[in-house]
Amino acid sequence: MRMSGRRRVLGVLLIVGVLILATYVNAQAVLKSALGWIQGLGPLGWVAFILLYVAAAVLLLPAVLLTLGAGAVFGVAKGWLIVSVAATLGATAAFLVGRYVARGWVARRIQGHPTFLAIDEAVAREGWKIVGLTRLSPAFPFNLLNYAYGITRVSLRHYIVASWIGMMPGTLLYVYLGSLAGDLAKVGAGPPTRTAVEWTLCIVGLLATVAVTVLVTRMARRALRHRMAT
Repeated sequence: MRMSGRRRVLGVLLIVGVLILATYVNAQAVLKSALGWIQGLGPLGWVAFILLYVAAAVLLLPAVLLTLGAGAVFGVAKGWLIVSVAATLGATAAFLVGRYVARGWVARRIQGHPTFLAIDEAVAREGWKIVGLTRLSPAFPFNLLNYAYGITRVSLRHYIVASWIGMMPGTLLYVYLGSLAGDLAKVGAGPPTRTAVEWTLCIVGLLATVAVTVLVTRMARRALRHRMAT
C-alpha cells in the first residue's frame, strides 16, 4: 500500500476512534479536539470533516458543535458549503440505516412521540414538502428526524433534495455564529475581541441572518401546522 493510501486509512481509523470515544466520554470536548486536528490538515480537512460529520449524524452525536466549528475553521462561505454537503450526507446515511438496518429500533424510539407520528401521516400525503418544512424549523431534532424519515414512505431522492434545501438557512446561521468566535478555542466560550468596526459589521450580518432564519422558520411552522391539521 502506498503512503498516501496508508494516510487515508489512518485518517479513517482516527475518525472512527474519535467518534467511539465521543460516544462514551465528553462528546463536546472530543469533537472540539477533532476539529483542531482537522484544522491542521489543509485541503484534506474538508474530507475529514465531512466523514466526521456523517459518522456523528449516524451515532446521534451533537452535530451543532461541528457546524459552529466549521465557521471557525473554514470561514462562512467554505464552512457553509462543506457543512451543507456533510449534513446532507449524514442525514442520508442515517435515513438509510433507519430504513434498511435499524427499522425496528427507530419505530420503538419514536413510538412515544406524537409529533413524529403526525409527521409520518403528513409525509404519507405530502411527501417531500413535509421533509423540507421540518428541515427549515429548528424545533425538530436533526439526528432523530433523520432516522424517523427512514421508516416513512418518502422516496430517497425526494428526501435528499428536500433535506439539502431545507437545512441551508439554519446551516448558514450556525456557521456564521461559529465564524464570529475567530478560533476553535473560543467556540461556545463567549465573543472574541474585535474592533468597533468589525463588531458593527458582524452584528449587522448576524441580525440579517437571524431575521431571514426567523422569518423562514415561522412560515415553515405555519405551513406545517396547516398541513398536519388537514
